[in-house]
Amino acid sequence: MFRKIDDSISVAPQISVKEVAAAKAQGFTMIINNRPDEEEYGQPRGNEIEAAAKAAGLDYVAIPITHAGFSANQVDAMRAALGKAAGPVLAYCRSGTRSTFVWALAKGADGDDADTLASKAAGAGYDISPVKGLLGPR
Repeated sequence: MFRKIDDSISVAPQISVKEVAAAKAQGFTMIINNRPDEEEYGQPRGNEIEAAAKAAGLDYVAIPITHAGFSANQVDAMRAALGKAAGPVLAYCRSGTRSTFVWALAKGADGDDADTLASKAAGAGYDISPVKGLLGPR
């Protein structure tokens, strides 16, 4: 279920409260929620995942991203979250795609090579070509 991009981050489709324990058991130290509440009927609310994460001793950051796209503030928030993570991060959204895109944009803004980021994303089953042209330091 969790797709490893590299040793610092994995992404996933919507996680459940029960899957927070699996994240902890796999060594994640932070969960980043990139999905807005009420995007889909019946999805767990962010505050439920946050409570489970905190109970498990995991850091939790909410950076909701709608299908309307990404803002500089969201990329900056992802950069900050990744920068303060004490270990591997699990980011999730509906399918994992938005989480992968915002990760790539954040790492690109930090100066990571676009082709390397694309290769890492592809290894996890994600195609970042829609945002690859935006990768690079700001």
